[in-house]
Amino acid sequence: MRAGEIHVAVAEWSAVGRMRRWRRRQSPWPLLSQPRGLIVLIGAVVGGALLLAACAAAFTPIRGAELATFAALVACAGLCVEAMRRLGKPSGLTRDLLGAWWLPTVLMLPPLYSLLIPVPVYLLLQYRIRRAVVHRRVFNAASVGVAGFAASALFHGLVAGDWLTGLWLPLEDTEAAVSSVQGALLALSCCAVFTVLNNLAVAAAMSLSATGAAWRKMLLDREALIVDGVELCAGITAAIVTGLSPLLLAVVLPPVLLLQRSLLFEQLQTAARTDPKTGLLNAATWEAEAGGEIARARRAGRPAAVLIVDIDHFKAVNDTYGHLFGDHVLLGVATTLTGQLRTSDVVGRFGGEEFVVLLPGADMAEACRIAERLRLQVGRMERKADGERVAITVSLGLAVLSVHGEDLVGLLAAADLALYRAKGAGRDRVCMPVVARTTIPAQLGGDGDPDREAMPSATGAAVPESGESD
Repeated sequence: MRAGEIHVAVAEWSAVGRMRRWRRRQSPWPLLSQPRGLIVLIGAVVGGALLLAACAAAFTPIRGAELATFAALVACAGLCVEAMRRLGKPSGLTRDLLGAWWLPTVLMLPPLYSLLIPVPVYLLLQYRIRRAVVHRRVFNAASVGVAGFAASALFHGLVAGDWLTGLWLPLEDTEAAVSSVQGALLALSCCAVFTVLNNLAVAAAMSLSATGAAWRKMLLDREALIVDGVELCAGITAAIVTGLSPLLLAVVLPPVLLLQRSLLFEQLQTAARTDPKTGLLNAATWEAEAGGEIARARRAGRPAAVLIVDIDHFKAVNDTYGHLFGDHVLLGVATTLTGQLRTSDVVGRFGGEEFVVLLPGADMAEACRIAERLRLQVGRMERKADGERVAITVSLGLAVLSVHGEDLVGLLAAADLALYRAKGAGRDRVCMPVVARTTIPAQLGGDGDPDREAMPSATGAAVPESGESD
C-alpha cells in the first residue's frame, strides 16, 4: 500500500497488547493473522467436513457405476478449470459455473462424494490457475463439501424415506427419482439449499475477514442471483443427463464452457476497470468517464464539480496495525462515499489513500454541502483493531467547473491545491481554491509535484465549519 497518513485516536497500548501484535505479525501462518472469528469459522467448517467424511465413509459402499460417474463429473469440472486457465481469471471474489458439476454429484451420488469432489477441483484451481492463500482454498473446498453433503443427505433421505438409508442409496434409485416431475422439483429445491448454504458460508467469511468485504453487494445483487439461477439450471440438466448415461455429459459440457467463458470475460472486463481493494473505478477509467461528463456539461452549460478526498495520516495506521487493516479502512471509506452519493456521481480511487468524485449538475453551494456531508459521515465511521477503536477523518479539496477550471485537468489541479491547503490548515475539513481557472497540470493517479503548494494558484478558501476557522 502506498505511503499516506491516517489520524488514529486510541488509548495507550498495554505491554500484553504489544506482545500479542508482535507475535501475530511474526507468525509464518497467514491464517493466524486473521480475526479470531474467521479462524473459528474456518476451523469449524473444515473440521465439520472432515468429521462428516469420516462418518459417511463408514456407511457408504464402493460401487463401480458410482465411481465411474464421479470420475466423469470430476473430468468435466477439470476441463472447466482448464478453460479458465486459457482465458484467465480475475483476482478476488469471482463467479464461475463449477456448480454445474457440484449439483449432479449432490443429486445422483451418495453424500460422501459431495465432500470429495471439491478436493481435486480446488487443487487444480490452486496449481493451474492461481496460487491463492492455502487457508482460503481449504475453506472454499470445505464449505462446498459441507453444503453439498447437507443438500445431498436431504435429497437422498427424502427419496429413500429414511435418512440413514439415504447415505448409501444406489445410483439406480436416484436416477429414477430425478427422471420424474416430482423428483425433479425436489432436486431443484435441494440444489437451492446447497446454493444458499454455500453462499452463507462465503458471506460469513467475508464479513469476518480483516478487509470486511461488502458481501451483500457481491452475493445478493441481481447479477449474482442470475448466475446462481443459471448454475441451478445447468446443474439440474447435467444431473438428468447423468441419469441417462454419464457419457452424455459430453453434450452438456460445451454449453457450460461457453456460459462460463462469457461470465469470466465479463468479470475480466469489470476487473480491468475497477480498483481491486475498493471496487471503485480505477484512475484511468475514472479519468475517461469524468472527462466525458465534463465535456457534456460544458456543451450543455450545466454545472459540475470535482472532489479529491484524502484520508488523514494514513501511513500511521499501516505502520501501527498492518496493511490488512489499512485495506479495511480503504474499503470502509469507499463504502461510505458511495453510500452518500447519487447514482449519477462518478467515484474512483486515485491511488494510495486518495479518492476522486465527479458531481455532475452540482453548483458551488450543492458541492459544498455534499463535501461537508461526506466529511462528517467518514468522521462518524469507526473501525476496531485488536479491540481498540480507530477514528478516521478525511480532508477534501473542491473545484467547480467554470469557476476554478474549464476542463478536467484544470479542475483536478485546483482541487488538488485546495486539498493541500486543507491538510496544511489542520486536516478534517473542506477547502476550495480562491484563484479561478487554474491552468496548473495535475498528474492522474500520482502523488504530484511536491512543490505545488508554492505555486501562485495555491491559495484557497475553506468551507465554513462549525467551531472551526482558518
